[in-house]
Amino acid sequence: MSRHAAFRRAIPADARVSTWHAVDGWPIRRFDWPAAEKRGAILFQTGRGDVFEKYLEAFAHWHDAGWSVSAFDWRGQGGSGRLSADRNVGHADDFARWITDLADFWRSWVAEQTGPHVVVGHSMGGFLVLRALVDRVIEAGAAVLVAPMLGLRSPVGARAGGWLATLMRRAGDPARAAWKGHEKPGARIDRQSILTADADRYSDEDWWYARSPELRLGPPSWAWLAEAFAGTLALRCDPALVRMTTPTLMLLAEHDALVDAQAAAAIGARLPDAKVIRFGAEAAHELLREADLVRDRALAAIDVFLAERAPT
Repeated sequence: MSRHAAFRRAIPADARVSTWHAVDGWPIRRFDWPAAEKRGAILFQTGRGDVFEKYLEAFAHWHDAGWSVSAFDWRGQGGSGRLSADRNVGHADDFARWITDLADFWRSWVAEQTGPHVVVGHSMGGFLVLRALVDRVIEAGAAVLVAPMLGLRSPVGARAGGWLATLMRRAGDPARAAWKGHEKPGARIDRQSILTADADRYSDEDWWYARSPELRLGPPSWAWLAEAFAGTLALRCDPALVRMTTPTLMLLAEHDALVDAQAAAAIGARLPDAKVIRFGAEAAHELLREADLVRDRALAAIDVFLAERAPT
């Protein structure tokens, strides 16, 4: 058990949960945990359906090292409201709205924080972070992409999956659920097995949702799925990747059942300044919530990277 385990089910006393309003007035739930040592500042971006409470243990690790840590729930999930009439469905007509939110938040956040300014993105958050960096709407001192969604796993393959999602988006209400479960189609899938081998850390999510059920989000919409396939393909083909010079660390789970680690590795090979670290069969999708053997290695790799590439 890590020495920061006590933070998994409690907002730290010196942290603050508040509301930031996007340029169009949309309320965005944010988390800020200032550090006294002023090592720098980390903005953490969660994955699809996530809430920042799931990562408090990792936040405590960085906070102890002197980093101020901030995060926010993406528009349409967590405590930032919903984009679908069915609040259980994770809907998005266009991922560009999320990029705009990130860019606007980043500008105000950087003005508030002592640098260096580091951005960390998990899964969908990793895709949105890289998209924002490639498009130069944010400028970070360093970036960490944890199991980034740079390609999606699909039972029928990415090309057919994207075609099917686009067809289903057009065939009915694009905001309807793509399936009944949470991350992946198929009622027989053991959800924990595709996220983490650590049952205790996995249970933290339900603990938080039991206390704040309004934060829970279910399956994606067909529109979200079509946007995810199209957006990740567009990024993989983007010639601007070779001009994205932000020092970047990628942590990939080779047996990830949700995102395509090989697609991410191929992008990492094209970035001018990127280091890719792979995890084997011992690791599932949520590397920062995995069993200690995996999680400790992931955090140590991030620590070394930031010491080298984001010095004070």
